[in-house]
Amino acid sequence: MSISYTFIKEIKDRKEQKINILDSTLAEKKAKIQSMKESTIQEIQNQYSNEAKAKSQREAARIVEAARLKAKKILFDAINANMDSTFDTITKELKNYTQKPEYKITLQRMLNYAKQKLGQNIIVHCREDDKIILKGMDNIILGSSIQTIGGILAEDKNGTRELDLTFEELSRTHEDEIKNFLLERMIK
Repeated sequence: MSISYTFIKEIKDRKEQKINILDSTLAEKKAKIQSMKESTIQEIQNQYSNEAKAKSQREAARIVEAARLKAKKILFDAINANMDSTFDTITKELKNYTQKPEYKITLQRMLNYAKQKLGQNIIVHCREDDKIILKGMDNIILGSSIQTIGGILAEDKNGTRELDLTFEELSRTHEDEIKNFLLERMIK
């Protein structure tokens, strides 16, 4: 029995050693797997964290740019409203100007300019109120009345060339210059 007991004990010892080795190998593999798992989780977290930061930065940049554009639009709208108001004021001032004595001098200068461009004998179209002022002036024929704030519409005696010196036309043709001038004043 002692041989068989020794033999059984040896078998049991070998079995325990193999089990211990297997347990140790299993523990090592478990530790490796756990380490790989934690490392992979950390990598994935870092990757998604970086992606989230990048997306957040892009979204923040998009929001900031949208806000800038909106602010520019608000400013542009305010400037346009101010320009419209200013042009309305200019129109009112031009209407008031036609009631002042200086307006007669302006009409004379317009006539002189028209004569330089169209010849000495011209046909002049103007407001009904201005006909009284222009009646006694040399080398002009008074044409039909026109609806205008002020100024004249002149044509040569043949009616082939025309020069529009009405306040509306002068404002329209010089609108960009006026707007630039006003914009410079608004910005200062």
